Amino acid sequence: MSKADTAKAEESLTDYPLEPFFNDTNDLFCIAGFDGFFRKVNPAVTRVLGFSEEELYSRSIKSFIHPLDQEHTWKYRKRLISGSGFKKYENRYLTKSGETVWLSWTSIPVDQYGVVYAVAKDITQAKQREEERNELITNLTQINKELKNITYTTSHDLRTPVSNLMSVFSLLDLSKIQDEETLEFINILKSATDQLQSTLNDYVDILNKKNSAYSAISTNKLNETVEEVINSVEALIRETKTIINMDISPDISIPFNRGNLKSVILNLLTNSIKYAHPERSAVIAIKAVEESNKITFTFSDNGIGFDSEANADRIFELNQKFHDHEDSKGVGLYLVHNHISNMGGKISVNSTINKGTIFTISFKK
Repeated sequence: MSKADTAKAEESLTDYPLEPFFNDTNDLFCIAGFDGFFRKVNPAVTRVLGFSEEELYSRSIKSFIHPLDQEHTWKYRKRLISGSGFKKYENRYLTKSGETVWLSWTSIPVDQYGVVYAVAKDITQAKQREEERNELITNLTQINKELKNITYTTSHDLRTPVSNLMSVFSLLDLSKIQDEETLEFINILKSATDQLQSTLNDYVDILNKKNSAYSAISTNKLNETVEEVINSVEALIRETKTIINMDISPDISIPFNRGNLKSVILNLLTNSIKYAHPERSAVIAIKAVEESNKITFTFSDNGIGFDSEANADRIFELNQKFHDHEDSKGVGLYLVHNHISNMGGKISVNSTINKGTIFTISFKK
């Protein structure tokens, strides 16, 4: 297309004041010849690519395109010009400074003048976010797979020694033991082992059902489930002299996978014991309130606490630790959040250093 033809094409548009539309937009507007050279570009093109108009007009468009996108872009142009191609596509350009920018094009060929009218949006940031999101999904998928494998293996491996321990209890002749304190500790140990076996069976059952894309939901009386978990760690509670105050009506029930609900309670309970303040006895308050539209379940303690405001964006993320405790793995709160979110619930935390922590869980009815 000659310069005269280009001028003629431009003159056909002079009936309307298109110059501000062409020059002031943030989108990249250009007219390109069928020969593969720019004929006219707006200021957005020079701003995004960093080349002057003279530089853009003096070289083939192909030389500005990212090497990995040159071939498919030129194939697209040929189909577009022949009338058989799509009118929208994305590709990468290289700026004068060597950076890569992603552009989303809408192009219209005008055979009469041998040119292509094209408009592009800079989608570099959107592509970066998409790449970060895909990377995050890949990482989370891998982490989830690893966690499932670890849990599955651990649960199965632990069931054998626990079963052996239960067999030992069945062989004990308690009638021959006269010391009351010894009997009491044996009963506590047997009860804890019973609960451990039940929990392991629940976990294995959950994993098997999840592998079949199914996770059983049942109606759980909240007070009974909390008491069951407390009983499973009775020895730990006694050893640490932890005081637990429970205020839950027997009428409150929550539809939840039973194993997951016990996991939530166990993680919060043992966290409160683990991070007790060294200068005072641990006191844990477990309460539940049922309203017309929701159930609110709170877990509060007087432990060492942490700065929940400063760490608000990472409290429930995987591998996040807020203390140097030797048993801290950064997994418990991640699992708690996962279990609750999967059931449509919400969890929040309010914690202050040296004062304690309050976890608030809510479910819509």
